[in-house]
Amino acid sequence: MGDRLNKKLIELRDTGLYPFHMPGHKRNIKENYSFGGVLKNMYEADITEIDGFDNLHDAKDLIKDAEERASILYKSDETHFLVNGSTCGILSAISSVCNRGDKIIVARNCHVSVYNAIFLNDLRPVYVYPDVVEENGLKLLSGISKESIEKAIIDNEDAVAVIITSPTYDGILSDVAAIAKICHEYDKPLIVDEAHGALFFMEGRSAVINKADIVINSVHKTLPALTQTALLHINGNLVDRSKVRKYLRIYQTSSPSYILMGSIDYTMEVMEEEGKSLYRNFCIRTVKIKEELNKLKNLRLVTKDSLIKKGVFDFDESKVLITTANTGVTGKELYNILVEKYSLQPEMAAGDYVLLMTTIYDSDEGIDRLIRAIKDIDENIGSKTLDYIKEKDEFDVIELEEFIVGQSSLYTVFAYPPGIPILVKDEMVTEEAKEEIKKAVNSKLDIKLLD
Repeated sequence: MGDRLNKKLIELRDTGLYPFHMPGHKRNIKENYSFGGVLKNMYEADITEIDGFDNLHDAKDLIKDAEERASILYKSDETHFLVNGSTCGILSAISSVCNRGDKIIVARNCHVSVYNAIFLNDLRPVYVYPDVVEENGLKLLSGISKESIEKAIIDNEDAVAVIITSPTYDGILSDVAAIAKICHEYDKPLIVDEAHGALFFMEGRSAVINKADIVINSVHKTLPALTQTALLHINGNLVDRSKVRKYLRIYQTSSPSYILMGSIDYTMEVMEEEGKSLYRNFCIRTVKIKEELNKLKNLRLVTKDSLIKKGVFDFDESKVLITTANTGVTGKELYNILVEKYSLQPEMAAGDYVLLMTTIYDSDEGIDRLIRAIKDIDENIGSKTLDYIKEKDEFDVIELEEFIVGQSSLYTVFAYPPGIPILVKDEMVTEEAKEEIKKAVNSKLDIKLLD
């Protein structure tokens, strides 16, 4: 039968494995950051909709007040708590602006939840493709240009909405303000999956203040709320807010967790009262990482400065991207080395890079451990000190023969994380897509097929 989940979680707590992955609290919730110590024994506050505690699906006082405080913090017209993650926010947003069979303009690098919304609503997607940027031998998907959005709108006047992801999983941003301006010139609502940008309101670059019509933030990814907590923000008058609320009631559980809602509210309180000091210390740690890891000889740190020089609009430097390109080591091998030798858990590995997430709740000690580990690995690339790492992961075999160039794909294919499809079902299989799948398989990434 294998290990029990509850016991494995207890064991993890005691291993010393440092989390450079979501959730943003980094398992580092101190007593004064755990809403009165409730998180020490969550059973004490696990309730249902009893008297005096309001109802998420018809909020009138306690929860409504909490959502309004979040709205003030993010400067939105209206904000809703999500306890089923950003996924339910994306499903609700798309469902609320579309009727069955409508055409929608979609950034091709969106999360799989967007494609699920397209499937559920039988929508006709018009894809807008990001550019590819190369940095130190590493190829990354860039942002979506305002020109490509405008062209898609002009060519598809019957499209009812636009959805993009900014920042991407890798931390690359699009010019949301410019894209929103274009969308509004043509009366098209803009939905922005800003799941990884919940901290952006502190930096003045949130899609909310850049006038997107619906914005979804995962407050568990980069802020210290519990996993599967998120916010949905609405701006302007292009969106029927009653329809958004209707679909939130459909896609969210009818028994929302008060622990999760309390975690969101407490996170908002922490940001109201201590956000500036937490953010200042976070910036100091980010600068330290950049200064120290810019000195690498073999591995390379992807930096905001270099990406902007190559045409990227903006980059979130809380994402630490270490590329292994041209070193003879794969991203998955570097990932395993960090876990097994240095007890550092990255967020994800791709073919030739590793992504580590930092947040306002990282410790100085954790950042120092990361810097020392990367420097040590960099010094020993190619030496026998790295040879002891063996690939232990076993994944389902992907039969590449099923993907015939020039024919429609039978599956939606993606590595998880990050959950961005390499191919979408019924999309034409290209040589490039097939090579991308082959590269992912050879790199021992966890490939998912959905039919």
